[in-house]
Amino acid sequence: MKWQGRRQSGNLDDRRGMGGKGKLAAGGGIVVVIIVMALNFFGGDTGKQLAPIVEQLGGSQTQQTEQRELTTQEKEIGDFMATVLADTEDVWNQIFASNNLGNYKEPTMVLFTDAVSTGCGNATAASGPFYCPADQQVYMDLAFFDELKTRFGAKGGDFAMAYVTAHEIGHHIQTLLGTSQKVRQLQQRTGKAEANQLSVALELQADFYAGVWAHYNQKYLEEGDIDEALSAANAVGDDAIQKRMQGHVVPDSFTHGTSEQRKTWFMKGYKTGDIKQGDTFSEIVR
Repeated sequence: MKWQGRRQSGNLDDRRGMGGKGKLAAGGGIVVVIIVMALNFFGGDTGKQLAPIVEQLGGSQTQQTEQRELTTQEKEIGDFMATVLADTEDVWNQIFASNNLGNYKEPTMVLFTDAVSTGCGNATAASGPFYCPADQQVYMDLAFFDELKTRFGAKGGDFAMAYVTAHEIGHHIQTLLGTSQKVRQLQQRTGKAEANQLSVALELQADFYAGVWAHYNQKYLEEGDIDEALSAANAVGDDAIQKRMQGHVVPDSFTHGTSEQRKTWFMKGYKTGDIKQGDTFSEIVR
């Protein structure tokens, strides 16, 4: 991705280098559900195995007490993330204006190490990248992307990071448009299987929005970028994760969609660039 020398967002809150060992403890309803799912489908080793499927966590952590200087490489990655965030701002400001959706409220992205306090509760790096609707901020421990390559088999590369960022911004779009709130309300009135289907539809729509962002950002794409995004999407499909962790899949337990679904919806957004074509719910929820 062509990013050097371009505009960087002022909405990046870089908290990396602030040390401390985070300790996760169940503290809210969604946390309990996630931990139960982990015990049922992934065994007792929850940790970083949950990174691709957890997006909101509560709990407790020790306070961050140490601080260190970032390396040159870490600073460069921070500059890259600030550039990608700026790209999402430019694209979504344009889309909101052209579709009469009102003003786009730009979110903050928080980069952290080990543990972080959020409006959704405290979280550790085990949560992976996630979006918190309570404070409308995206949180990332960038060590996740090493895990994505080494444990989950993704190609890696800078556009894999851009795809994950755009996916989390997709959840911000859903919050602004009221989609997330409607889904949570429906989930409270349905059984577990249908609640999971709603979760899958929500996640696939975020992948679709990531594709829409890529569509409008094509002038900065390089050869191989879309393949990197698709490789990341493939790696974090529910079926791929379950096969890797337990040797078989349990479709009713899916919360993010299969690898094929995630790739398909990202590509639909990328090819069309039309947010009106992102109705994942009518196709997923039975």
